[in-house]
Amino acid sequence: MSRILIIEDEPAIRRVLVKILSDEDKSHELFEAENGIEGINLIKKHQFDLIISDVKMPKVDGIEVLEFINLNFPETPFVMISGHGDLDMAVDSMKKGAFDYISKPPDLNRLLTTVRNALDKKKLIVENKVLKKKIKKNFEMIGESKAIIEIKNLIEKVAETEAKILINGPNGSGKELVAKSIHVSSKRADSPLIEVNCAAIPSELIESELFGHVKGSFTGAIKDKIGKFEAANNGTIFLDEIGDMSLSAQAKVLRVLQDNCIQKVGGAKDIKINVRVVAATNKDLKKEIENGKFREDLYHRLAVIIINVPPLNSRRDDIPLLINHFSKSLSDFQGLEQKKFSKKALDILKKYDWSGNVRELRNIVERLTILGDSNQISEKNVKDYIKI
Repeated sequence: MSRILIIEDEPAIRRVLVKILSDEDKSHELFEAENGIEGINLIKKHQFDLIISDVKMPKVDGIEVLEFINLNFPETPFVMISGHGDLDMAVDSMKKGAFDYISKPPDLNRLLTTVRNALDKKKLIVENKVLKKKIKKNFEMIGESKAIIEIKNLIEKVAETEAKILINGPNGSGKELVAKSIHVSSKRADSPLIEVNCAAIPSELIESELFGHVKGSFTGAIKDKIGKFEAANNGTIFLDEIGDMSLSAQAKVLRVLQDNCIQKVGGAKDIKINVRVVAATNKDLKKEIENGKFREDLYHRLAVIIINVPPLNSRRDDIPLLINHFSKSLSDFQGLEQKKFSKKALDILKKYDWSGNVRELRNIVERLTILGDSNQISEKNVKDYIKI
């Protein structure tokens, strides 16, 4: 069922529109307003899937109603109805965001096609919002400890800015999750998030991976290649384990941050890019600077906002929440009923030395879910399987 508002000061036109739309789909819930003021009052009270409005009306015209919609309900499609003498105003409404305009008297087929397309657009917008919420939930930090609450609050503050971010923390603590949470909460969420594990790429190849190369620039370069920075254009690049990046690559990354442009290996042309940089490391970069292994100027470029992710051992009260989260997600993925953990089992897991942090905990929960008792994960299950 779609809720449609018709704002039209001519009763005859209003009746025609109501009849056409009700004959097309009996499930439509149709509202009528005979002027812009009445229309705006209805919009304040109800949530509409589509608004159809005349251009010229006394007191408040269709353009003013459209401006109200753009300001308060920008996702609601707006269709303007215009007389032949109102064509300029109708064109102006399109520039201001109206979905379409229809001339009076309304052509049946044109009207129905426009209404269907506008409602389809609204449906896609709603579906996209639901999908984004699901994606955002997938990257939610699990925990109620002081450290995690502080990280959540910090993500909320910085996500929609363009600030560069440096995430510190031990391996497996959730640095990648923080980076993804920042991206999906940002204005760049519809653009790519490109991840680069700087520790996993050989030093002789990292510049090609980051910036791309031109054909023939080195042995094996059989064709032009787009680098990670170019692939992340208008989105976010996540430089994981940046402390392992070579000094020569660091110098080039510094230039990207300074000039917002890259140059492919073997190329001479500057390529302008618009990329937000989020970096992460498990190393103490200040010590790396002292040892001559990391550029101080790059550090200060990256560390506009610093987020410190704590090891799991320092937030043990979050362990039951994490276990429940991993147990549920694993059960959902496998199509099985979620297994509960006994209190004694949870007590053992809370006291365990989690040297591998959250990543190790997830692996243990998966192992216990597969190998543990069918009804409940017991203390014995934990003792039997935790150190396999």
